Amino acid sequence: MTPLVGIVVVIPAYNEAATIAGIVHRARQQVETVLVIDDGSRDDTALQAETAGAMVLRQPVNQGKGAALWRGMQAALGAAAVISLDADGQHRPEDIPKLLEAWRRQPDRLIIAARLECRESAPRLRRFANGMADFWVSWAAGYPIRDTQSGFRLYPTAFLRKVTPPRNNGCGFVFESALLIQATHCGYPPAAVVIETLYLPQSRLSHYQPWRDTWRITVMVAKELLKRGLYPLGLLRSLGLWPVIKAGAGS
Repeated sequence: MTPLVGIVVVIPAYNEAATIAGIVHRARQQVETVLVIDDGSRDDTALQAETAGAMVLRQPVNQGKGAALWRGMQAALGAAAVISLDADGQHRPEDIPKLLEAWRRQPDRLIIAARLECRESAPRLRRFANGMADFWVSWAAGYPIRDTQSGFRLYPTAFLRKVTPPRNNGCGFVFESALLIQATHCGYPPAAVVIETLYLPQSRLSHYQPWRDTWRITVMVAKELLKRGLYPLGLLRSLGLWPVIKAGAGS
């Protein structure tokens, strides 16, 4: 197939020399431009990515996934959409067409590749943490969102131009959850496409720490809810007990 023009794949990467070249190569079979943000890696992640054909931006020190993702998004604002992809092999670049097809049908939506197929293969603690994050993020967004912790997403750049930058040096994984809340309130409510859950026994330990990062996400959401007077309507919408907002309507 001919790689697509006008779509940029952004891959935040920290010490991912073992997997990044393969991910870049496979992503470039789907889209023309792949941008890797080397987030202060101590190995040769940047070299491996460049050799595989990616454009590479380097952070001088590790700043966290949120900061790396934000830098890549800002560099790709000239595209029609940005697809974020993890560097550790937990996502299949071959699933990119699923996100693109969903976006073509719903251009005013942020598209999440939701790991719902073979969900039982994920570690039990990880499933619990993700479920907790889904509940809190959906409440603050006022919209039911599946797999809020999936880093495999399509962001329309029309939405990214409205995004508030990450706080506190990037906030790690919190920024990705905050983006879902912002998307809904900006009129780009997330839509999910189902992909297979992949947890590879030979892969490195995830940078996501279930207790720590879920707690940080919960604190961020609590602040959002307090600003909205606990947003009871958002809770009802997230639970399907009140009609949800329509795409493009804001909140």
